[in-house]
Amino acid sequence: MVTAIAAVPVNALSRAVAAQREELHATAARVIDSGWFVLGPETEAFEQEFAASLGVGHCVGVGNGTDALEVALVAVGVSAASTVATVANAGMYATSAILKIGAKPLFVDVDAQDLLMTAASLRAAVEGHPGPVAAVVVTHLFGQLADVAPLLALCRSIGAALIEDCAQAAGARRDGRLAGSLATIGTYSFYPTKNLAALGDGGAVVTDDPGLADRVRRLRQYGWDRKYHAVTAGGRNTRLDEIQAAVLRLRLPQLAADNAVRRSIVARYAASVPAGRRFVLSALDESFSAHLAVLSTPARAADRAHLESAGVATDVHYPIPDHRQPALALSDPPSLPVTEAAAEQVLTLPCFPQLRDDEIERVCAALRTMP
Repeated sequence: MVTAIAAVPVNALSRAVAAQREELHATAARVIDSGWFVLGPETEAFEQEFAASLGVGHCVGVGNGTDALEVALVAVGVSAASTVATVANAGMYATSAILKIGAKPLFVDVDAQDLLMTAASLRAAVEGHPGPVAAVVVTHLFGQLADVAPLLALCRSIGAALIEDCAQAAGARRDGRLAGSLATIGTYSFYPTKNLAALGDGGAVVTDDPGLADRVRRLRQYGWDRKYHAVTAGGRNTRLDEIQAAVLRLRLPQLAADNAVRRSIVARYAASVPAGRRFVLSALDESFSAHLAVLSTPARAADRAHLESAGVATDVHYPIPDHRQPALALSDPPSLPVTEAAAEQVLTLPCFPQLRDDEIERVCAALRTMP
């Protein structure tokens, strides 16, 4: 009987857990034995350590990355009367946060090469919008750092706050500065598939502004400035728990090394891709955390079938742009030609630090033999 070879997975969280099994058990046991499970010493220590690693003054742990976006938006003054500019090719995460507040998303098209928001695309969207824009969310998609400096200059000129969505870009840096330290405020997700991953949900808001940080701390817990004393409207319950904070403290020191492994995997894939396809990359340096290895191909269905027949699992990030999602039911959706074309062409390949060399080579061989 011939045993089928298992497909190379897009991700395999069990491998990351197995690599740290003893340390993770000890970490969880430490928290359990402490009897302190929410907003305790582990969360405080992680907030300090993560802020220091980013070179910012403040980190506030929250329940997940979408909550981080929502809280950051409210903290910078976004309300139900506001318009917030964002991209439509990042899985509805920022859009969901904007809609939850009751604000209106203003969708911005992206660059054709790296699929990121640019100052030029933002300016075009803003100039075509009749009213003011209160905030802009720039997503560092797939782990690529967007060019934040010109975006920040434009935002300042129109009086808008700039929020970095760093969910996929933990550890990405340019000119010595890391994702989350480049704009007014930044948000992170620590979902288990992320580069810096918890064992459940988790998120954070980071900023150098002490006033904004204090506002975020109040917003994450009912608007309280002290127990049972709500002073800030819009507060909610979104807290990073102690076990997740302790796991993140354990994993933070290995983030840079893990990202280097991820980049090396993407580099091998990029060297194997045939003519007519390319990887979505702005650079293969430290400005890319290599959260996802995303191929751009004009023949996605055929290429996906070829890869899967070769034992390579794939995914699509993301197949439906936000402005085309049924939940929005837009009667007059905006024209976003690059975003819509990319949604038909992107294809995600396996990329995580525990991939074996033989699995990486199987992906490379499948790429080299694409018809």
